[in-house]
Order: sequence, then structure tokens, then C-alpha cells
Amino acid sequence: MSEAHFLPSLAACAVDINSQMHRGIATYRMLTGVPPADADTTIDSHLDRHVLASILAAATMDGGSLPEKAGLSGLELVALLEQYFPTLEIKLAKQLSAFKCEEHDEIAMLRDLLLKQRSTEGDIGHWLAAMIARRAIEPGHLWEALGLRNRGELSRLLSRHFAPLAARNFNNMRWKRFFYRMLCENEGLVMCTTPVCNQCDDFNLCFGEESGESRMAERRRDFLLQAARPVVAGDWPSELPQRSAIAQSSEKASPDLVSRAGR
Repeated sequence: MSEAHFLPSLAACAVDINSQMHRGIATYRMLTGVPPADADTTIDSHLDRHVLASILAAATMDGGSLPEKAGLSGLELVALLEQYFPTLEIKLAKQLSAFKCEEHDEIAMLRDLLLKQRSTEGDIGHWLAAMIARRAIEPGHLWEALGLRNRGELSRLLSRHFAPLAARNFNNMRWKRFFYRMLCENEGLVMCTTPVCNQCDDFNLCFGEESGESRMAERRRDFLLQAARPVVAGDWPSELPQRSAIAQSSEKASPDLVSRAGR
């Protein structure tokens, strides 16, 4: 079931009639009233709202079912929108409430890991744990899959809502890699054969730079470039990035458990 069936007003406003590249930015603007580049996250409550809008925007960019891509049930999505984006009308709450995400073992394990390490009260911790766990199975850096502007926003978010877990990443390992290392340790598995990280040939897989252009900034740039030249039928780039192959390193753990840990 597509997102248009759940949130017709959201989809209608977010999808540019000539190109779906503008969908993520349009969704974010409709939720917050500003483009993602102008978001003010100086206080924690603003950061929370920015992160939720960014994840929903990134999920709409992927197409398909919005609740599934965001990692929430329909009922949870309705509650999130009503609490954090009350100006957005939800006319199909009953239909949304009926949607339930299928349980995925890998997502459930990461969600439960995050839930056990919560450091804030309220619904948002539950929603973020589910959303982060779902978006972690997408390719690329985790902050990119969440639609955030940089890795620093993700680090701040995790330190705020999942402080005990975030504090364990004292060596500044890539967050996705770190999460799956924690899962492996909980299961008694060994991810690496090298006892000291700085002696490992795959050091950059765990600690390499996580810079780059955010997904929505990239879409905005491509949209503006496309608007600046004549449109030729069939020349729009593919909306979905190709799923990258998971790097094969010296890991000995179960491939199902560490399959997403490459980035």
C-alpha cells in the first residue's frame, strides 16, 4: 500500500508534478514551514522536531508505504504527526491506524537495543528507536538514511535520547557499525579478528570519515540544476539509489546479524 493511500494530503503537496526529486524537501517544508537547510536546532525540542521531519521526508523519498519506510505502525505515525506537527490535517486516521509493520528480526533487535538504553521520557524515545532501527537497514551512512544534515546531528540525537549507549561509543566509531558491534557482543559473537583497531586493515570501515552531502541537499541541488535546463523526456535520474553491496571484511559473526554493519 503506497503512502498516498495513507496521507493523500501529504503526498499531494510533497510530490512535484514533473519530478519526485523535490518530494523530500517539500515534505519537510510542509511539516515544519522551513526548508531543511534553515532548520534551527539550537534547543533540544527543535532538534527533536527536525529529526522527526527529516526521517519522514527521507522515507517519502524512498517511495512505497510511508509507515513501513519510517518504521512505524499507522497508529504510531498518526500519534507522532498529531503531537509534533498538529497543523497537518490527518483525514484518514482510521486507515492509518489499521497499518501494522511486519516484524523484521534485524530491525527488532536494534530497536530493542535502543529501547533498553533510553535516557528520555515520553513517546518520542519509542518512535525514534523504531525509526532509527528501520532506517539503519538502508544503504549508506545512518545519518544520511535518516535525512539529517550531518553526522553531528545524529550524535547529538543519540546522546540526548539514548545516552548510555551513545556514551559507549567513546572511540567515535561509525554509528551503524557501532550498533551492530553492540548487537554481536550481546549475542556472544565476534565481529573482528584483529584485537586492536588501529592494526586492522579495515579500520576505515569502522572509523572512516562520514562527511558528504545530505540526501535532501543533494535532491535540492539536482532539482535546481534540472530546472535550469530544458526538460528532455526520460532524462530524470532514478529516484532510488542503488543498494550498495555490504563490504566483506574479516568479520566472523553471523552474516544476518552484521549484514548492515559495513557503514
